[in-house]
Amino acid sequence: MKTVFNRDLGVVWLKRDLRLYDHEALQMALRHNKTLIVFSFEPILLEDDHYSLRHFRFIAESLQDIDQRLTPFKTKVCVLFLPVISVFDYLKESYGTFTLYSHLEVGVIMTYKRDIEVNKWCSKQNIIWHEIRQNGIGRGLKNRKGWSENWELYMKRPIKEVQMGASQMIDSAEIENIESDLQPQFLSNKFGASHFSHFLNTDNCFQKGGTTEGLRYLNSFLDHRHESYAYNISKPHNSMDSCSRLSPYIAWGNLSVRQVWQEAKQHRSHSNNKKSIDQFTSRIRWQSHFIQKFESECSMEFRSVNRAYHSLLKNHDEDKLNAWESGQTGIPIVDASMRCLRQTGYLNFRMRALVVSFATHLLWLPWQSIAKVLARWFLDFEPGIHYPQLQMQAGETGINQIRIYNPIKNSYQHDSEALFILKWIPELSNIPNNLVHEPYLLTPLESSFYQFEIGKDYPKPIIDLNKSRKFAADTLYAFQKCKITQKESLRILEKHTMPDRKAWSNANNG
Repeated sequence: MKTVFNRDLGVVWLKRDLRLYDHEALQMALRHNKTLIVFSFEPILLEDDHYSLRHFRFIAESLQDIDQRLTPFKTKVCVLFLPVISVFDYLKESYGTFTLYSHLEVGVIMTYKRDIEVNKWCSKQNIIWHEIRQNGIGRGLKNRKGWSENWELYMKRPIKEVQMGASQMIDSAEIENIESDLQPQFLSNKFGASHFSHFLNTDNCFQKGGTTEGLRYLNSFLDHRHESYAYNISKPHNSMDSCSRLSPYIAWGNLSVRQVWQEAKQHRSHSNNKKSIDQFTSRIRWQSHFIQKFESECSMEFRSVNRAYHSLLKNHDEDKLNAWESGQTGIPIVDASMRCLRQTGYLNFRMRALVVSFATHLLWLPWQSIAKVLARWFLDFEPGIHYPQLQMQAGETGINQIRIYNPIKNSYQHDSEALFILKWIPELSNIPNNLVHEPYLLTPLESSFYQFEIGKDYPKPIIDLNKSRKFAADTLYAFQKCKITQKESLRILEKHTMPDRKAWSNANNG
């Protein structure tokens, strides 16, 4: 048995809130005589198919950034590779009863079930667990009455600086002893990692995690990059710079939504492009709105939110899925988007919608087939955005307009000079820009002249776009008119939409 320290201890369990600023769980824990901050790369996370190495690299960089900020206080984050209940068992045995603090997480079913087990453990061990809401997301809401007003009040609430002193924190040496006691000598996971430093060999293609980097992106966006935000938001090449690029820092909690919203509102007063700032802040609200949807009906991780679509039959075609995922469909804008996403973890909103529409409508794949594929590639994977958006773009909500994106039209419209396509599909570089969008239309004479052969240098389209589009449209519009679909739509509207939905939607689509 370990010696039990008689301490008034507050334990902060980090999840998707990897920061120190605007951190209410930490602020509450600091009321105790001693505070310990814990993060665990839990086996259930490391093995879950939603996550990939890029996510754990970003988390590790975020933790490293927190440690640098904690250095003046002679403490660090206690980082482990264990189920959290094993960590809490150790802390209970070593320190006696403590108080647990965390932010309320809106996650996939795996983390939800884990939280249920943690709650049972806390009850059994007489441990008080405070779960604090963040980003204006509430639990147990029956409808959205008053949600918008409460969200805005939350966003306007002054952010209190977290005040801490070295005497309040468990010191680094003691934390290293905890890590040493708990760290298994042999830990098997698909990444072969037994310490978070394993993840720090980052690829320069990806944004680096941490509050420091998040603030750098926020400041540059508000300082000058936002000026072309509204104009370039749908352009896959220019949006790489003109969009905020804050989504991973918000998804992993390096920055709080409230912090970003308040900074943007403050900069609006002296911005030369207030429209862009307004569009940006409306999308922050939109982000919270979708996460609230998922929190209120998390079954949409597995099933269409509109139950009428449970009878919509689609085939899981492995060949089509692999061609789509690897960027080998023969449709350049789609392939460039998927290659960009795989290599950078980023894609602007329109291209995200386009690749989902292409997969679910034109390839007629179930949205469930692509859900975890995209989750692994999105550096900013946020379950509460991911699943409601997938269903909306797949046309299975019954309350949203069915959008079957025309990839060729979007290619000409948003990448007119083919800058994005040519960056990610260099095998098309010998073709004139005006032919890059539809290389399969080259005549034999043109192919010979440009030394390019469709089907050899670049794939032929794996589907007939016009036939596939007609089939999807006919099927989905017929479903939308069914009485069951319409009945379900009324239920969804009652539960998930806001009284000011139309006005807000118009503002959001700006």
